Amino acid sequence: MNKKTKINPSEVHAYIHISKELVEKKGWQTDDIYTQQECLEIKEVKKYLGSKKPENIVKINEKIFYVIEAKNERKKINQALKEAKENYADEINKSNKIKALFATGIAGNQEEGFIAKSQYFRNGKWEDITENKTEITGLLSKKQVDTILKNDSPSVQDVEITEEEFLKSAENINEILHENSINKDYRARFISALLLALSEGEDLNLNEDSGVIINTTNTKVDLILKKHNKGEFSRFIRIDTPSNVDNHTKVKNAIIKTVQELLALNIRSAMKSGKDILGKFYEVFLKYGNGAKEIGIVLTPRHITRFSAEVLDIQPNDLVLDPACGTGGFLVSAYDEVGRKVKNEEEFKNFKLNGLYGIEDQDPVIALAIVNMIFRGDGKNNMIEGNCFNKWLTAKQKNGSVYAEYLSEETESRIPPITKVLMNPPFAQKKSENKEYKFIEHALKQMQNGGILFSILPISVLVENETKSWRRDVLLKNNRLLSVITFPEDLFYPTSVGSVGIFIKKGEPHNFDEHKVYFARCIQDGFAKKKGKRLKSNRVRNMLEEIKDELKSFIKNQGIRIKNMPEFKKVCLLDKNDINTELVPEAYIDSRIPTAKEIEEGIEEIVREAIAFKIKFYNKLKNKNDNDN
Repeated sequence: MNKKTKINPSEVHAYIHISKELVEKKGWQTDDIYTQQECLEIKEVKKYLGSKKPENIVKINEKIFYVIEAKNERKKINQALKEAKENYADEINKSNKIKALFATGIAGNQEEGFIAKSQYFRNGKWEDITENKTEITGLLSKKQVDTILKNDSPSVQDVEITEEEFLKSAENINEILHENSINKDYRARFISALLLALSEGEDLNLNEDSGVIINTTNTKVDLILKKHNKGEFSRFIRIDTPSNVDNHTKVKNAIIKTVQELLALNIRSAMKSGKDILGKFYEVFLKYGNGAKEIGIVLTPRHITRFSAEVLDIQPNDLVLDPACGTGGFLVSAYDEVGRKVKNEEEFKNFKLNGLYGIEDQDPVIALAIVNMIFRGDGKNNMIEGNCFNKWLTAKQKNGSVYAEYLSEETESRIPPITKVLMNPPFAQKKSENKEYKFIEHALKQMQNGGILFSILPISVLVENETKSWRRDVLLKNNRLLSVITFPEDLFYPTSVGSVGIFIKKGEPHNFDEHKVYFARCIQDGFAKKKGKRLKSNRVRNMLEEIKDELKSFIKNQGIRIKNMPEFKKVCLLDKNDINTELVPEAYIDSRIPTAKEIEEGIEEIVREAIAFKIKFYNKLKNKNDNDN
């Protein structure tokens, strides 16, 4: 069907915004979206609306429709919703053949942005649509609508935001900030301030001048941080006042458009979900906005932080440390792992209060971690700013609960308290003194004997001569190696570095004659590169998921029987005769014996390549001789 619509110029921005949101972010098909009088092409709709036409009608299926009405100012949001229901949806609902069960009012303009309110028609009345008990602020996605219809309830829980939606919003926000001259190394703080300011459920008044908007935002941030006993971080999470009039205009525009993107993403309800939505948003926003590199963030993919927390089987009585916590991904995964298991609210409350510890030496980055954890419901976490090599942890006890306390120096009376470490230390530059293995050494010193450490490392740390003596004379002399996993080469794409995950048991010297190690080459993790990004793909094997439960069992009990698989995984003793003490899976996992057919095909391929090369070389040489002559 070719749709042609005459659009009032004064309303064109609303139409563009609605259509773009529905198609690019909310999963609707263009052919199912009718703009103004286009809906009158549907006979049953025309029968009850006559000549009246809403901004948009979306066809959910042949019998159910979704009505959208727009107004040109945010303050008219309630009027927009009322008209969507009373002028259009209620009229359609007089039909015995079709129903308009969804209505959205959307209000705003290019200057102040857009906001939406939605309701669902059930049992003869309209009810507010909420997600995680928070009013939805964007247009309804197809997934949200399908969930509401399936459950026949306007209250939905954890409708997962798609990877594409994250990417689109992250790209849009980065473009907005770029266009308005917001520096890359400042964008993370800018976003954090707006997220915090929006988190309490009240909208910012974006009709004020930029100075008022900035002061209001910063005041809200200050109050929220103080509420969570994190007031000292307000100097890191704030929007700076511009130095001249032109920049005031740019900053206001950046705030308005960024808030619009966040509300369209339903970020408030997402923050309250049972998933690390904010962490994922940071990952996408910083990674693909090219902001991470400028502020020194090495983003650990969220599926890796979850994998490690599950394998380490984090429990509510664990004390968990990340000495280079970045945006808090590992600690969020530990938090989620315990939250998933614990039914006793007091037990979980104690873990939130006493179980999580993080150190980060970059102010903007620790600010992101604090905001991340506040949205997880843990505003009293023990994250601090500083150099982890100058921080020491000692065990304390209060009211029967064990917790850790930070010290500024090592003492003889110090009792190492940490039971689990999850970390991805900064990959060192050649001239840097803080090599990756030094982070492991320092983290182990904070741990109880028997505690388990997981760390991501560059492969070079486990094979190069430079670290050979550390591997044999320090790591294995004092601790037991449990497992080493090779990760995909493009795990940190677009950064290219070979990496492994290493599991270590503190305080038990490695016995080369008795202690077996679980090696695995997980060179596929369910992600694929697409258009310059690394995205989840159902067509790619997830080898991490295949070994997760088995590895978790092995970490608990190294005596269990494991089936070795050539080129994939193997449990075996370390080679005590290896003078280099290489600890990578590639040194131990068996090669697969090729079949006769594979050998034959391989030989044919080699012959073909050799002939092709010879022909190419011969032609080039002949052309050169002809030219010389």
